[in-house]
Amino acid sequence: MISFRTHVVTLVAVFLALAIGVVLGGGPLSELGRGSEDADALRDDVAQARSEAQFGESFADDVSSTLLGKRLDGREVAVVTLPGADSEVLDGLTERIKAAGGEVTVTQALGSSLVNAGEKSLVDTLGSQLMAQLPDDTVTAGASTYERAGELIGLSLATSGEKSVEATPQSTAVAEGLRGANLLDAADDPSGRAPLVLVLLGDEVTGDGADAILGGLLSGMASQARGLVVAAPTADEGSQLDRLREGDALGDATSVDGAETAAGQVAAIAALARSYDTQGGSFGAGGADGTVPLG
Repeated sequence: MISFRTHVVTLVAVFLALAIGVVLGGGPLSELGRGSEDADALRDDVAQARSEAQFGESFADDVSSTLLGKRLDGREVAVVTLPGADSEVLDGLTERIKAAGGEVTVTQALGSSLVNAGEKSLVDTLGSQLMAQLPDDTVTAGASTYERAGELIGLSLATSGEKSVEATPQSTAVAEGLRGANLLDAADDPSGRAPLVLVLLGDEVTGDGADAILGGLLSGMASQARGLVVAAPTADEGSQLDRLREGDALGDATSVDGAETAAGQVAAIAALARSYDTQGGSFGAGGADGTVPLG
């Protein structure tokens, strides 16, 4: 079966070839786009690639109810977004959580300052202050700046237990402290701290130590939840998610790329259901463990 990534690469190659023909005008590729047989063949390739890609999207939508059923029935999910996360993808994932029987307790956006390497001193100082106000062993002693921040975020919206639990004065104070420093965006109070967390990535985190920032936040959040799934756009070779996967920097988090597609979203929800009992794994368009967890 031709993968969605292959469809995308084919389309990019086709449009690039057409663009080169236009730029060169009277050059060796000037026959492209002038009714030549080559242009007709390229248009046929584009039409076929579009048709196959649309079939893949429609197929994923059609089988999602059969594949997912009510696998999240009775499960509560906290949704977290990073800066640059696609709102349409977020809406699609949220709807699929509900369709699978799950309930979203909160949708929490991380602030841009949290992933800005220039704000590390703020993240470190505030993390230390908030940690000092919590009972021993609530946050891992000796955790790095961003692992500790991730654990604190996880504490504010998640639980490692089997059922959702109410917020405590301590978890509420942590959330308020993080929001007060603009490390978390404003959000409605969660209806409970959920066992499952779905994190939607956006733009790649950049700057000094960018991989450590993102990896620390994700692994830290995962340590406070029963199950955490990272959903991301298609991860090309050498992309940030690809590097984090290869470096085992995600801790207990499960990763699924291709979330901009219907197939990727279905895979993310299947992974979320799986994470209740089984943590870790790499799925999706570029996943080392397959496209979708079926177990």
